[in-house]
Amino acid sequence: MGDELVTAAAIGDAGEVRRLLGGGVAPDAPDEDGSTALYRAAVHGDAGVVRILLGAGADPDVESGGDTDGLPLCGAAVWGHAEVVTALLDAGADPDRIEDAERSAMTALHWAASNEHLTVVNALLDRGAAPDVSDVAGRTPLSHAAERGATAVVRTLLDHGASPAHADREGRLPVDLARRHAGRDIESELRAQAAEHAPPGARITVRREESEGGDVRMVAEVRDGEGELRSERRLGTGHAEIVRLLEAAASGHPGHPG
Repeated sequence: MGDELVTAAAIGDAGEVRRLLGGGVAPDAPDEDGSTALYRAAVHGDAGVVRILLGAGADPDVESGGDTDGLPLCGAAVWGHAEVVTALLDAGADPDRIEDAERSAMTALHWAASNEHLTVVNALLDRGAAPDVSDVAGRTPLSHAAERGATAVVRTLLDHGASPAHADREGRLPVDLARRHAGRDIESELRAQAAEHAPPGARITVRREESEGGDVRMVAEVRDGEGELRSERRLGTGHAEIVRLLEAAASGHPGHPG
């Protein structure tokens, strides 16, 4: 019965989810792969199904056991599903709970910051998420945002007390990660990275887009000979400004622009 519930949650069939729960299926019952309905609904951004499951007693802090699964809060944060994040936090999800301690040890804030989901970053910080938790590589959310060139996220983390002095396991500070890209041609960097893993005959295109915080980022798409999307890489263009922000914060004079 867990398989049916997980499938219904994954496709957003709220009526079937209610029917199965009403028939006695436990809200946290996993399918044969170990995945839970709450995780699947969270990843897909289905706030309605998420609330149904939470209302039936699903534990927001149970880690889904599928091969590529994890915590519902982290799954929602990766994709920027702010409404789902809020629903999970309202149900008592721990904003600092670590996902997959052996391989990533990342929190929802790590995921949101590294993917430039500013609304989710703010929601987590406003609900008490610790800004300086380190992942398995010793990186904080600030390190991830600095490397990605996510200026608005960096500024928000600093405003919430994130320290620019936390080095990762290789001794690199957030400012060091930002300096690697400052002044570089981001489009050329992305094209080169995409080409390394592109299949024969693939076509690589790069476009500009605006993130939630108004930052400009570049997006490289790799499509195969049939035009199917094979991979996508994103990198912001705000590294030089991030270096300035982090150096100012480290000196005790944040000077964040309005």
